[in-house]
Amino acid sequence: MTRTVRARTGTRPVLAAALGLTLLAGGFAAWSAQDWYGASHDASAAYAVQRDRALAAAEQAVQNLNTLDHAEVDQGLDLWESSTTGDLHDQLVQGRAEFKNQVKAAKTVTTARVMSGAVTELDDRAGRARVLVALRITVKAADDKTSDKDSRMLGELTRTGSQWKLSALGQAPVGGAASG
Repeated sequence: MTRTVRARTGTRPVLAAALGLTLLAGGFAAWSAQDWYGASHDASAAYAVQRDRALAAAEQAVQNLNTLDHAEVDQGLDLWESSTTGDLHDQLVQGRAEFKNQVKAAKTVTTARVMSGAVTELDDRAGRARVLVALRITVKAADDKTSDKDSRMLGELTRTGSQWKLSALGQAPVGGAASG
């Protein structure tokens, strides 16, 4: 009988430890699953994704609208139109022929490179955003002379389906002009 008692008492600490580790692992798994679920359904994470998508679309669209080669003007203007929506898109379509003639006559090549950008306002529910984009624009004239200009653009975006497109674009005020 002493052997049976010793055998039983010798295995209980091992079983207790195994059971404890199993419960601990199960608790950790449940806690991790809850934490993962909360993070994946967090409204601020979804908002951040939309902000990042809007910024990426804005930077690309602003770059597109400041890049044009007289030798490939139709492709460039097609890209302008595919990057825009609303009134801005309508203005580009309506002025396309006249603008095309001006660019071909001037024989310029304009390229833009985004330096930085920021979303200044985002209304995810309404599908609207405002952005500020800084870029460097290089213009190569017909005589092969180039000039660089740094520019800051203010843009408005509208979500069309799952894409963000520029619906307005203009120069940002620069300098220390007092407003009154």
